[in-house]
Amino acid sequence: MKFMPTVAEVLRQVIKKPATNLFPAKYLPKSVNGFLSDVSEGKARINPAVNTPDNYRGKIIYDHDICIGCKICTRVCPAHAIEFIDDTRTIRIYVTQCIFCGQCNDVCPVKCLHMSDEFLLANENRYAEDLIVE
Repeated sequence: MKFMPTVAEVLRQVIKKPATNLFPAKYLPKSVNGFLSDVSEGKARINPAVNTPDNYRGKIIYDHDICIGCKICTRVCPAHAIEFIDDTRTIRIYVTQCIFCGQCNDVCPVKCLHMSDEFLLANENRYAEDLIVE
């Protein structure tokens, strides 16, 4: 008898339609897609983007030319988002795993890692080319 309210709530949630839109633009409502096509044709204008604050921790930038392959960044990454590649003595960063803590930047002895101000990182494919930093 204690489970009856829970079962009723689960059934309501299964039948209920989601309140959010799917991500890619092809799934957006026609009103939004119409607006975006008006912008591309020059009939409408989008407000300029807001500047990111100082010291914003966005997508990681990796300069492999100055990397010495010390592996310190791979050891301090709490999300295990950094993989060391033995053949080239470089690293690979999986942005979808990164928690943007900045610890890898702080411990790098040659400062080959930096946080950018890029924040629009959503993608359907977690292994997309722009979500892996090499």
